Amino acid sequence: MRLAAARSGRYVELHPLPAHLHNSPAAIAPAVERLARRLLAEGKEVAVAYADCGTYGRLDEMCRRLGLERLPGLHCYDLVAGEHAVAGLMEEEPGTYLLTDFLVASFDRLVVEPLGLDRRPELVADYFAHYRRVVWLTERPTPVLERAAARAAARLGLPLERRAVGDERVHRTVVRLLGSRRPGS
Repeated sequence: MRLAAARSGRYVELHPLPAHLHNSPAAIAPAVERLARRLLAEGKEVAVAYADCGTYGRLDEMCRRLGLERLPGLHCYDLVAGEHAVAGLMEEEPGTYLLTDFLVASFDRLVVEPLGLDRRPELVADYFAHYRRVVWLTERPTPVLERAAARAAARLGLPLERRAVGDERVHRTVVRLLGSRRPGS
């Protein structure tokens, strides 16, 4: 997201919210609203860099009330790989667990620790019994991310598939969200 914002050619301040909010999607819209209201009160232009992320439309409702735009899609996987590609992966194998570069890099902090898998590894069988594979949707693979993705899949006891999706989709979507008008034009 930072790279896409930087490549947009516009000055952009990023105000990230804690990634762990995705573990409690009902908290996303209220957290975004608090931050957006504060930034709007400071006279800043605000765009929401979230997909729906499990809010079941609550984020869209908040955006409508405040006159804000958000990233399209049901979740970040749609943003990274495209809605049709994600749907195709799920049709191909409904038991697919998806990872992005960010999730690979943060897997222990965002998945393992909150689910207690570091303390109770036997829970993997309960939580992931219906999954058949891990698909890593990688924008910018590195050797470090390769190893982390392999570790994540191994921790879940699932085979890993790597799908290189590049970062152009995210870049184009962020540019659209920010608008094509350059400052001063």
